[in-house]
Amino acid sequence: MKLFAITLMLLAVACSPMTARAQRSHKDLAALWRTATADELAEVLPARAPVLQERIETEATANSGITDTHGRVIAVTVLITAGYAAHGKYSQYLVAGAPVEFGASVALKPGAYLLGWTRDEAGLHVSFYEAANGNLIGSVEALPSNPPLRVVPVRLWPPVQRSILQIGRFVIPYELR
Repeated sequence: MKLFAITLMLLAVACSPMTARAQRSHKDLAALWRTATADELAEVLPARAPVLQERIETEATANSGITDTHGRVIAVTVLITAGYAAHGKYSQYLVAGAPVEFGASVALKPGAYLLGWTRDEAGLHVSFYEAANGNLIGSVEALPSNPPLRVVPVRLWPPVQRSILQIGRFVIPYELR
């Protein structure tokens, strides 16, 4: 029994620095990211987003994103889908310049993605798709923000402020990888 207790204590001591180091590492990573400028967003978000075989206009005034000290950008904008096949299925276009995870189930590699949502009892059911082929990656629930935020079409908050993707009055937490 003593051997078990000693082993357990050594394991706890050995894991404590790793946990603290991992927490510090996450905080350090978050500190590297800031809100992207309009010029930085214009460099990565196209005026006409490639969505499957179409090029759909984007709403430049809705551009939002973050960038890090290495020039990587994660950005999102609204698609103007009226008159396109994407109407009713996709609503936002997202470019990930670094790995990012939304909610607990959607992990994105660097690339271009589409977001579509439907309203449900809890909030929004948001689905993530590959922009090139429309393949579904996964879905998460966006819940009403608490405390309430000013309603915007879409906004990606920097991790030092909130670590959320905001769609209207609903939010999805994200984590940089």
